[in-house]
Amino acid sequence: MPQYLTIRDLLAQLQHLDPDLRVRLAVNPDFPFAHYVGTDVVVHDGIAYIGEDGQDGYLPPAVRDHLTWA
Repeated sequence: MPQYLTIRDLLAQLQHLDPDLRVRLAVNPDFPFAHYVGTDVVVHDGIAYIGEDGQDGYLPPAVRDHLTWA
């Protein structure tokens, strides 16, 4: 995936998934956490920002390992 993900890129990644799957953001400041995806999408200067809606807990080790976040 490109560093600058587009809506087209994201839709291509998601289109084959079960539409009822829950969604989380994987965030790695120092410790890998999962965050809820917010419902607000703000477009500013040609970029769509999706807000987070709180922390769900630590990222599962298998996901962390797949993302190569030690």
